[in-house]
Amino acid sequence: MQENDLKPQEPRTHEIPDDPLSSKRQTVLVLEDNAAFAEALKDTLEGQNYSVTVVPSGVEGVQKILHSDFDAIVCDMVMPNFPGDMFYLAVQRARPHLCKRFVFMTGHQDNPKIAQFIQEVRGIVLWKPFKMPLLFEALDTVTGRSK
Repeated sequence: MQENDLKPQEPRTHEIPDDPLSSKRQTVLVLEDNAAFAEALKDTLEGQNYSVTVVPSGVEGVQKILHSDFDAIVCDMVMPNFPGDMFYLAVQRARPHLCKRFVFMTGHQDNPKIAQFIQEVRGIVLWKPFKMPLLFEALDTVTGRSK
């Protein structure tokens, strides 16, 4: 035994988060065809410690969900060529467990087709323009994340 072996070791300290399960950054897929609004959502969510992937269309959204799991999906209802309802139906076929993770957004409150769809899937909807705390509440609901 050497002399160094007899010296007491420095105590080790480890930081343990209050809730170890929530320490992982939650992932959000944002489907929004308005680039400026998509960037604002991304910046705001990343500021709240979410990991954000933004796509401008439902086609690209399907590609993302086939390769990755997301804790939440924030989906614009009106996008060219592949609107939110079609994207939801594609997710329902390919990755049905993700359907409970949707937060829909639209500025078309008066569109009966959109209102009927959201009611049928029992979706959470944010009517544009909305305040960011409403988005955080909706994400808390679908992810189980608490502040």
